[in-house]
Amino acid sequence: MKFAGVGLVILAAIFWGISGGIADILMTRGWDPIVISLYRGAVGFICFFAWFLFRISQNWTFSTRLYMWSLLAGVGVAGNFTFYFLSIQASSIAVAATLMYTAPVFVLLISFLLRIERSTWFKWGCIAGVLIGITLLTGAYNTQSVSVSFLGVTAGLAAGLSYALFIFGFKNASSIGKPQTTLTIAFFSLCLILFLFADKDEAVSVVTSSDIGWFLLLGIVGAGISFIFYVIGIRRTAPTTASMVAMVEPVTASIFGVLIIGDHLTTIQLIGMMVILVTITVLSVKQSD
Repeated sequence: MKFAGVGLVILAAIFWGISGGIADILMTRGWDPIVISLYRGAVGFICFFAWFLFRISQNWTFSTRLYMWSLLAGVGVAGNFTFYFLSIQASSIAVAATLMYTAPVFVLLISFLLRIERSTWFKWGCIAGVLIGITLLTGAYNTQSVSVSFLGVTAGLAAGLSYALFIFGFKNASSIGKPQTTLTIAFFSLCLILFLFADKDEAVSVVTSSDIGWFLLLGIVGAGISFIFYVIGIRRTAPTTASMVAMVEPVTASIFGVLIIGDHLTTIQLIGMMVILVTITVLSVKQSD
């Protein structure tokens, strides 16, 4: 039981990495990223709502602040899912997953602006390290042959920013209510937001399509089970350990992309990916200390 928390966080990260591969398969079959995100969130909401109803008397909390922070978390998750899939579509799973893990940098920058944290040379050095890694990963150093599109990079970074927004929302909401309540409200707002932007006809056609199994698998693996594992695991795991083992996601996504989908990464891209992951891991450890 000593490593139960770490194991759950690792499982969640692995499932998130696999969900990127499933989404890539669906996009190659012509499905819109927003519709894919909507179904991932909707299936996740059903899982969280069932979890919430299991002990509704204990989970229900009347708090305006809880609702506001949970809604903000929902906006963050909606942006994270959608921009992540857009980045996969425009680049590759490995690039999208790695860029999404620039979220700690955005958290750091927001903390500077809000004066929550003090600016130091170490922190700015970490930001510089991540930027160098992104440059190597995306091939931006070679203006004549950029290996990743501008849309892919922009969407990947937007996914990271959205993930940071989810972190702030969930962190504040979970201090007020229970994870079941927070996740239920957050994913309900996610579904409402994405439904407004999704192609309604395409969304309805999913139900009768031959790909419905992939959509259900994506929602269960990429939202329902994974987020439940994560919120349970992180309560039994030190923040530093959780942030480090969550780096399994881009590794899983990369392996899935190379083995299943046929993506190819150059040596320079692999070096850039490692620079980003090592820098963010060091930053997470130092921040926890």
